Parts: sequence; C-alpha cells; structure tokens
Amino acid sequence: MSKIIHDNLFEKIIAWENIEWAYKKSLKGVNKYGTDALHFSRNETYNLMKLIDSMKNGTYEFEGYKRFKVYEPKERIIDAPYHKDKIAQLAIDRVLKEVYQPSFIHDSYACLDNKGTHKAVERVSYFMRKAAWQYGEDTFIIKLDIRKFFYTINREILKGIIPKKVKCQETLNLVNKIIDSADLIDPLGLPLGNTLSQLFTNVYMDRFDQYCKRVLRVKYYVRYADDVIAIVPNKSEAISILNNMIQFLKDELDLDISVKKTRIFPLEQGVNAYGFKIYKTHRLLRNDSKKKIKRKAKRLRTTLAEGRISSGKVEQILNSWNGHARYGCSHNFTQRLISRNDYIYVDHRGVLKVDISKIVKEDNLDAIS
Repeated sequence: MSKIIHDNLFEKIIAWENIEWAYKKSLKGVNKYGTDALHFSRNETYNLMKLIDSMKNGTYEFEGYKRFKVYEPKERIIDAPYHKDKIAQLAIDRVLKEVYQPSFIHDSYACLDNKGTHKAVERVSYFMRKAAWQYGEDTFIIKLDIRKFFYTINREILKGIIPKKVKCQETLNLVNKIIDSADLIDPLGLPLGNTLSQLFTNVYMDRFDQYCKRVLRVKYYVRYADDVIAIVPNKSEAISILNNMIQFLKDELDLDISVKKTRIFPLEQGVNAYGFKIYKTHRLLRNDSKKKIKRKAKRLRTTLAEGRISSGKVEQILNSWNGHARYGCSHNFTQRLISRNDYIYVDHRGVLKVDISKIVKEDNLDAIS
C-alpha cells in the first residue's frame, strides 16, 4: 500500500479533484473574506488550473506571508501564506498525510485526524493508572517541553528526513520550495500559519518518538507537539531517560529543552498538561484556565451590552470553553461561574445560554443613575 502511494504522489497532489477539494477547504472560516481570497474566487476555475499548471511545469512560486498576532491561548506571531499558496499546501498535506500518519506512533496527538488535546489527556490518565498498578508507589513522571519549538526547527534537518519516506522527486521539489519559503522570515523554524508546518513538526518529531519507544523502551509515553509526558518505574530511571532524551534532541534534531518546563516528579503529584491538572483518579481545570474564563465572562458581558458582539457568538464562545471544561471535574467551578455572571444560564440540554434581558435591564439602570 505504501509503495503505491509513494509511486504516484505528485499525480495525486495536482489531480483536479484534490486541488478542488483543497480550494473548498480553504474557504472555510474567516479567511475566505480576505482580499487575496476574494480576488482568487472571481475566476476560481482559471486560477485553479493556473495553479495546477505551475506546479506541473515547475514554475510554481511562493508569494510570501501575511504577518499578524493572535492572543489565544497565548500571544503569538502568525505568518500566514496567501490564498493560492494555502490551497497548494492543503493539497500537498492531504496526500502526504496518507504516507506519514500510518507510520507515526499511536500516542502522538497534535494536528492528526481523530486526535487532539482531549484524547491526549485521556491517554495520560489511563497511563497513570496503569503505571501506578504496574510500578507501584515509586512511579515517576517525566515532563519535557521544547524551547520555542516551531521557531527553532532546523529546516535542513527536516529536508533530510522527508526523502527517507517520500521518493517522488517532483513532490520533494515542491515541498522543499515551501520549506525554503520560511527563509523570508527567519533562518530557523517553521511559520505557524503554514498548513504544512503542522505535518512537518510531526515528521520531525517522529524520530524522537521512535527513539523513546524503540531504544529507550518507554512504555507509557504521550506527545502533543513539543509537550512530552513519559511515565517510568522510578526516579533513577527518570533521570537517566530524561538525560538521554535531552541528548538526542540536541544531537539529532538540534533542539533545546525549556529548562523551566522540563522536570521529573512522583506520579502522586499529578501533572499539568494539555490544559488540565491530571491525576490518576481525576482531572482538574488548570488555574490559569479558570482565571481566563472568569475574565472573559466579564468582558463578554460588556461587549454584549455595547452591541459589539451577538448573543449567539457569546454562547458559541462559552460552550466551546464548556466542552473543554467537561473533560475535567469542573461542575462546581462552572456553577460558580454562572452564579457570578447572572446573564449566563444552562438550558434543559445542558447548553450554556445568554439571557440578554439581564444585561439590557442593568444597562437601563446604569443610564438612569
């Protein structure tokens, strides 16, 4: 199966069905209203055919990046490609996923189909219970975090890893052109806004995953992007394994750990990871997550009163958070949040709703006073 995929990768990428799928995918979300997206859509069939032709004859050129900041879950600089290049990346990503995903370890959870943070949290919880039963009270956790992960990936090392799996030279030429486009931004790293950056980071870190599982023989191991959790029998093994991990990252992948975020500790302490404080028996929302939603609930009330946001959008934001919170023991906190923000209530389906009359009434009282 893998050989068949490898033999016709480029043809799969530039096939009309694949490019058309990528175009439709690119129109999801707010980006479809961008100037370049609207310009592209005015003559979409011609522009898609022009993109295919440029990829086929080797004249495809990357246009550059649009830079902006995002503030959730933390402040970051995003360098996003223009619409044409986003379509190309989505088309390549769809095909390369078929090549790479079957070879990744089961317990890699970032930017993969049917994975994500909540699946990672559940797996860590399960591993903690199983390790406690197998190893006993001496069980230790290794928590490893890589310093400035996306920004420090060595692109030359990445370009050396990809040909070990992808043998199609036309595909490699196309992929390398996209990787080299990051030279416009910085000598190191991958742009956070690139669709292919997500796949490439997993390709890059798969070498580390395989080393931990096959060489270090870490049985209970979970990785989400640059955040690694490993559970081992005792403290001495934890020290030895962590040192080997750090050495491998430095020697083979040219990556450094975050000293502040990397440490070892007894399993009974629980571990802060993937948005929760995880124990073997239960999970709690992290304190910073609680503080953020409390501040956001107050801000949403103000913006709703001023008419700068719709009640439907507020409900969407609140229920998105609530969907995350339900993966932990959050019932009491959620009830306190609702009681302190009386414009929020829960309907008979358990969905968070907004009572706009509460805000309108208080607004009128404020105006009178």
